[in-house]
Amino acid sequence: MDALTKKRGNAIAIDFVVSGALTAVVEPLLRKKIKQEWVHALVTPTAVFWGLEYVQLKTSGQTLGQKVAGIKIENADGGELTDQQILKRLAHRDSIMPLQWFKQRGQDMGAQMPHDRYAHTLVRKLDK
Repeated sequence: MDALTKKRGNAIAIDFVVSGALTAVVEPLLRKKIKQEWVHALVTPTAVFWGLEYVQLKTSGQTLGQKVAGIKIENADGGELTDQQILKRLAHRDSIMPLQWFKQRGQDMGAQMPHDRYAHTLVRKLDK
């Protein structure tokens, strides 16, 4: 596994922790209004994680985990990330990408994993 892939793994682990903490705050507030348990088990954590990631990528091109890891998501064509790119990247990463990654697991995919290729984004290591 190359260094960039390790940084990506560390970044998403940090993002999961941050998202989990925020979900722990939001969920009790939603339980008063929404009684279905499946919503709290599936929809709330996903919505919080995606929402948090979307806002961070839109504002700075990095999530908190990516800042700590020293990486940044960029538009493959240059310029700022578009709303469509961010949403395509999130949806593909959390649905189809694990199957594609498993199929291609022996290959070096550091800068562009399947969800990056689909959304036309790439990950760049920042110089410190």
